[in-house]
Amino acid sequence: MTNKLIAREKECGQLERCLQSDRSEFVIVGGRRRIGKTFLVEQYFEKTYAFKYVGVHKQPMKTQLANFAKAIAKYADRPVQTYADWFEAFDALETYLESLPGNGRKKVVFIDEMPWIDSQRSDFVSALENFWNGWAISQENILFVATGSATSWMMDKLVQNQGGLHARITASIYLSPFSLAETETYLNRNRIKWTRRQVLQCYMIFGGVPYYLSLLNAQESLAQNVDRLFFANKAELRMEFAELYNAIFTNADRYISVVKLLSAHMEGMSREEIATALRVEGTQLTTVLINLEHCDFIARWSQFGNKKKETLFRLVDFYTLFYYAFIENDNSRDEEFWTHNLNNSAIDNWMGHVFEIVCMQHHKQIKKALGIMGMHTAVSSWRKRANKEKGTEGAQIDLVIERADDIIHLCEIKFTRAPYVLRQDYLDHIERRMWLFQEATGTNKAVVTTFVTTYGLSNPNYSHIVHSVLTMDDLFNC
Repeated sequence: MTNKLIAREKECGQLERCLQSDRSEFVIVGGRRRIGKTFLVEQYFEKTYAFKYVGVHKQPMKTQLANFAKAIAKYADRPVQTYADWFEAFDALETYLESLPGNGRKKVVFIDEMPWIDSQRSDFVSALENFWNGWAISQENILFVATGSATSWMMDKLVQNQGGLHARITASIYLSPFSLAETETYLNRNRIKWTRRQVLQCYMIFGGVPYYLSLLNAQESLAQNVDRLFFANKAELRMEFAELYNAIFTNADRYISVVKLLSAHMEGMSREEIATALRVEGTQLTTVLINLEHCDFIARWSQFGNKKKETLFRLVDFYTLFYYAFIENDNSRDEEFWTHNLNNSAIDNWMGHVFEIVCMQHHKQIKKALGIMGMHTAVSSWRKRANKEKGTEGAQIDLVIERADDIIHLCEIKFTRAPYVLRQDYLDHIERRMWLFQEATGTNKAVVTTFVTTYGLSNPNYSHIVHSVLTMDDLFNC
């Protein structure tokens, strides 16, 4: 294994276990588009396989079979043959693998972008089932690795397969986006030396998606990179959105309608609210929400008190958030839009909202900074709807951390250019909201306020109100 991988230690450990086991292994590597699935496999196995094949997007079975035949001919060093169907193709793969010497090492078969192979009216899945159950599983020395961005296909055809592949997957590896700390490491390795506030802003726009981060130019500022990648004529990431969801999901319009709705409600929406707004209900919406969550596009947050029906769904894919905020309806044709609007209040407000999502996604780092990492905690959100008829006010707290030692942290999250100035009117607001929380929830635990800000507080001398103050540096902890 090379040293080009950043993070992914757990995933490499899973691959190592499968490589060293005494049985044949069927491993799937999933994750959203651009997350580094192929890179992980290529780096771990150092591009050394018994056989490798890459599916071709939107090509018929005839083309897929012809390419598969060429791959076998290349590895087996023999003339290209013609296969009538996938059963013949897998028979040829079996024959080739049997011809390889048994030297004590697993024979690694890597099928990249497997969902693309399963074209319309294809017998690919049935042939794969026959190959695995009829031969490979009994060999004890086959390591079969399949990747795919099309999450719905990977889930339906492999993970939740009710046919011949039922319970045959021996390892399911899922790649999530980088954390802030991992993103910083990636940028440093690519000689991009930015301040942590700049890295944080970069994360709010590109997320922890390795491919997007690989497009950054160390010779340009963050603003220049954003202009080049999003606002220049035919900018790469401006065009990316059209392919992103279509490459991952069947019936992508259903998924896009949900993320677009959530982009306009960054505070989150319940399932019922989503169903009402989109006029979609039943298993169709359930499937869409599950698959979006599985791909890290959305996240569900339970409400304090574990009211399942009040679970909120939030859009947490930063690229999608940025696209809907600044790209979808951008008709300015200003190729330096980001540079020209750095001090725009609309951008500041948007970053303030997105910073809340960053903090929620890094709640483990917040717990570590509070010194409660080893303690049992429950992380949730809380909201109380206003009732005009009864004259009651509403309130929302995005991040609530409930500790086993009877303390509840209500987190105040602020993204600023300097230490946050805590004024008396806002202190009054905090006290009022703490009271509303206690009254509405009926909790008998101690309720305290924790600030998570960019640079801390300029006047932190409010010990009777402010329990603890964290900065963005705490979010960069591993």
